Amino acid sequence: MKLIKKYLPILILFMSSLFGQNNYPIVLVHGFIGWGPEEMVGYKYWGGFWDIEEYLEEKGFNIITVSIGPVSSNWERAVEIYYQLKGGQLDYGKNHADKFGVIQKPEGKVYTGLYPDWDSEHPVHLLAHSMGGQTVRMLDYLLENTFFVDSLNAQYEDSELLGQSLSGRIKSITTISSPHNGTTYFDVRMKTLPFFQNFIGLAAVIGSDFYDFDLQHWDLEQQEFESWQEYYDRMENHVAWESKNISTWDLSIDGAREINTLVRANPNIYYFSFATTCSSPDPKTGLYVPKGKVFVSLHDNVRKIGSEIATFADGTKTDSTWFENDGVVNTSSMWGPTTGLNGPDKILKYSPDEILLPGQWYTFGPYKMDHYYVIGQAIITKRKRNKLYKIYSDQCELLYSLPR
Repeated sequence: MKLIKKYLPILILFMSSLFGQNNYPIVLVHGFIGWGPEEMVGYKYWGGFWDIEEYLEEKGFNIITVSIGPVSSNWERAVEIYYQLKGGQLDYGKNHADKFGVIQKPEGKVYTGLYPDWDSEHPVHLLAHSMGGQTVRMLDYLLENTFFVDSLNAQYEDSELLGQSLSGRIKSITTISSPHNGTTYFDVRMKTLPFFQNFIGLAAVIGSDFYDFDLQHWDLEQQEFESWQEYYDRMENHVAWESKNISTWDLSIDGAREINTLVRANPNIYYFSFATTCSSPDPKTGLYVPKGKVFVSLHDNVRKIGSEIATFADGTKTDSTWFENDGVVNTSSMWGPTTGLNGPDKILKYSPDEILLPGQWYTFGPYKMDHYYVIGQAIITKRKRNKLYKIYSDQCELLYSLPR
């Protein structure tokens, strides 16, 4: 008993340092067709007419927001996160560049670093929306593994990121409305490029700072005297759309299965997922239709996703459990990765009474919101805005409570 009393203060101090709160930066990662804080004339990806990043900073959280390729593949987006945080010349890797015909080190893509101290002693929390959830999982895969320049595995990549293992740099991953298993809204390509055209008229008036597609590595940067329509035409006809090195492949159910087979839950990372829905079954047909306030442009999407069966490359099909959705992503796909050929990640419903363990997913929701409402991209009252803010601040509090 005397020994316990003697060493108890030391034990408490040790446990406090081990399990005490952290204040690691929380990195916000946007999804498909997303944008950075300096684009869209001040209309925020994270907040719309409001500003979630600013709110969280005022609450005392250390927030960093990255701006990555809105239509690029998860590999390229993950590489971009690394160099934007750490700093240095962007390098997609020689093997990747040779395989897909992209520019390995795009000129002008040199970063000072939003968090140059980033290492295993100074990790980050990653909080991502939509496709960003796939991207941050890919980033973990790139950090944990070492890559070669050729198929013979004879020479490592000459890259700070890809040529060595950089374990321990991610403390947690939080995903919001992310298509971990892809989305059956499979007609993405036909929806994507017309969506770009919505920008053309406004961008022509406002200027090139309105939106950046970050396609320098495709050699698709808008030229000095090139109109937005001409730029769009070049983009539409680029061969990348037919490859696997593109967002539309990664967002498909087969592309997501490929990622899920490659990227497994890291036993040292805490995982959280938030699911959303703006649909419910029609009592007569059982098919899912819009419910509640749904962004006007998403009504047809809700019905499409809520009624169609998709087929994997191996001939297996989705079923009615995929029907519920938020207008862009199937709700069942948001909980966590389950379709990899090596089996699903472990997924549990979050309970504040349970001790959190790394290497498994803790889920929240589903919240009654569409795909854009959950990031504040809607004209909402201050009361509803504050409810949304609380979801984010509560999650950031949870992240800061994780052991160091």
